[in-house]
Amino acid sequence: MNDTLFTNARLIDPEAGRDTTGWLLTRDGRIADHGHDAPPSVEGVEIVDCAGHCLAPGLVDWGVKVGEPGERHKESYASAGVAAARGGVTTMVIRPDTDPSIDTPEVLEFVTRRAQADAPVNVVPMAALTKGRAGREMTEIGFLMDAGAVAFSDCTAVVSDTKVLSRALSYARSCGALVIGHPQEPILSKGAAVTSGKFASLRGLPAVSAMAERMGLDRDIAMVEMTGARYHADVVSTARALPALQRAKANGFDVTAGTDIHHLTLNELDVADYRTFFKFRPPLRAEEDRMALIDAVRDGLIDTIGSFHTPQDEESKRLPFEEAASGAVGLETLLPAALRLYHADVLDLPALFRAMALNPAKRLGLDCGRLTAGAPADLIRFDPDVPFVLDRFTLASKSKNTPFDGQRLQGRVLSSYVAGREIYRRA
Repeated sequence: MNDTLFTNARLIDPEAGRDTTGWLLTRDGRIADHGHDAPPSVEGVEIVDCAGHCLAPGLVDWGVKVGEPGERHKESYASAGVAAARGGVTTMVIRPDTDPSIDTPEVLEFVTRRAQADAPVNVVPMAALTKGRAGREMTEIGFLMDAGAVAFSDCTAVVSDTKVLSRALSYARSCGALVIGHPQEPILSKGAAVTSGKFASLRGLPAVSAMAERMGLDRDIAMVEMTGARYHADVVSTARALPALQRAKANGFDVTAGTDIHHLTLNELDVADYRTFFKFRPPLRAEEDRMALIDAVRDGLIDTIGSFHTPQDEESKRLPFEEAASGAVGLETLLPAALRLYHADVLDLPALFRAMALNPAKRLGLDCGRLTAGAPADLIRFDPDVPFVLDRFTLASKSKNTPFDGQRLQGRVLSSYVAGREIYRRA
């Protein structure tokens, strides 16, 4: 841990909404001060000249899947931690859809110990809402919170039994727990590979209407109204779901929502050649949906952006499109993909970091994701303009399933810091 003075930095402050040149001082692993005038004269600190590059809070990536336990060949905490550091992710919020699920304090303690031993970044776990993510019996929410769970989710295994869900939400409310829902109507969306429409028909792929998402979100919001629970929709991907979200917030419900970087930067036409790296759950949507999501992020209707890092091995992806596993790795591509929106002049850097750092941290009760004095010195220094062509085989993740393979991106992380300690520096 070093006391460090960053000078000549382009400070990206998501809380203040500012993008200005200045300096920042860290002491004892926390941010001590920052300013926009001449840097102070301080003795006994390391001085880092940022040379005009951006200095921002480290990303808080909500919804990362790591293969431990059960699928270590797809991703380990060691490989995911290195990928996160290289991608500017200083806090991974991990999903419970492992094998077995993170549904008991014992499994939660195992992954926590493994993460602390192997990953150079912060790792905070979610736990399953129901045992085995089977939707039949809720987990021991109170005990799991005591063991460190920050939220509860069955991920894409939607709880279809509304009585079970109502009981789980009511109990979660009594504990003050945050419940993460996946807004999809499970019967309509079962087996779907793409979004319904002319393009899906031309490709002959099993499809689901965008209305399935709206129906799922409407149901979840009704359950929140009934129980008073704290709720977050993990991935909102369609314009049709946004009015329901807007009404829920206007009615004062404790509801937030996120989306993922792939639905913000890709659309349904990207599956044209049946490339399974473009298969996601929910599936990619129309361009009109993508633009509506960008507007929702800008307006604050959608609160968070994550990578939803989902490592899949080659055997899971080298299958016919409808049979292939869903998801993509994203720890290293989250920032450069998000910078596409910055370079397209549709979102500025403070807005991006508000959705990728500040808002996830605030919703989960973490004190990172900001540049204020006293916050952890979890920081990244990056050049938003440097171009490169992504080669998936250079990624640190064990799995290489990325839709951005061979694509031209802009933006590289130059160094990452956790609690003031440099954990990565680009050679």
